Amino acid sequence: MHEGLQGAKGKTGISLLRYSDLSIVAVVDEQSPGRSLSELIGISRPVPIVASVAESLAYQPTVLMIGIAPSGGALPEAWWQEVKQAVAAGLSVVNGLHTPLATDPQLSSLLKPGQLIWDVRREPQGLTVGSGQARSLPCLRVLTVGTDMSVGKMSTSLELNRAAQERGLQSRFLATGQTGLMLGHDGIPLDAIRIDFASGAVEQIMMRYGYDYDILFVEGQGSLMNPASTATLPLMRGSQPTHLVLVHRAGQTHVQQFADVPIPPLPKVIQVYETVASAGGAFADVKVVAIALNTFHLSEEEAQEAIEHAQLETGLPCTDVIRFNAEPILDAILK
Repeated sequence: MHEGLQGAKGKTGISLLRYSDLSIVAVVDEQSPGRSLSELIGISRPVPIVASVAESLAYQPTVLMIGIAPSGGALPEAWWQEVKQAVAAGLSVVNGLHTPLATDPQLSSLLKPGQLIWDVRREPQGLTVGSGQARSLPCLRVLTVGTDMSVGKMSTSLELNRAAQERGLQSRFLATGQTGLMLGHDGIPLDAIRIDFASGAVEQIMMRYGYDYDILFVEGQGSLMNPASTATLPLMRGSQPTHLVLVHRAGQTHVQQFADVPIPPLPKVIQVYETVASAGGAFADVKVVAIALNTFHLSEEEAQEAIEHAQLETGLPCTDVIRFNAEPILDAILK
């Protein structure tokens, strides 16, 4: 990561630190060298923080994973130089940005046998338009939806999947963004897919697994409230969800980066999502069954108060799936 631990740009790297089973030997963040992950982001993973790729080489890494997600997905110049240095040092690169690196002549000329560059955001081949056929699947299909981008939809889906598996259920998490794919889950990079094929791409991954699992937890993307987001509708149409889980950052009143766009009260947000999902009866009725509240920025007492308030406001079960656990939401899905 680079300038990511203390800002909104580093959510990919933070998720890798929280959920990846791979051995992570160092974190690159020029603003936080020598500090602890537990202190900065509440993740008690014993990984040193260094200021540069050059410093990380002392820990003998084999892969550089780009863990920032800047607006527009472009690679900042400072990171370009870091990536070039990593490739020259023999590291492979996992690139979750929109900017492709595998075809860059400067980088490809530095590659040695056994080295590779994986551009995660590449449109799969063989896509077709959606047809709504996921409606025929016998499994539960749980889609996370949000009041904004970057509020915790992926984390909620991952935690629900883990809770379901701990109960002995046959469940699977389906990735729809670069971070989930970088964690090793099957899925699609939805924002790299042409809009005409987006719902069809979601549908394909649903049909691949829908007959083999009791529950599919589909990673949500974007928000119907955010004017920059176009990902939520194809997810709804392609996955044909049986349940929705609404994810919200406690206390957030406006869409990030758009201060003139208010987030409606949660009951109104729920009404919007349920209305769009069913499309007036074109598709089956689907309900928001629970609220996943992101309370990372609150004290534990404040978090409990926010959860209780959301429950009273919506009449639905609510919890912070990371701070506490996902059980109340899973119970609501299975009820």
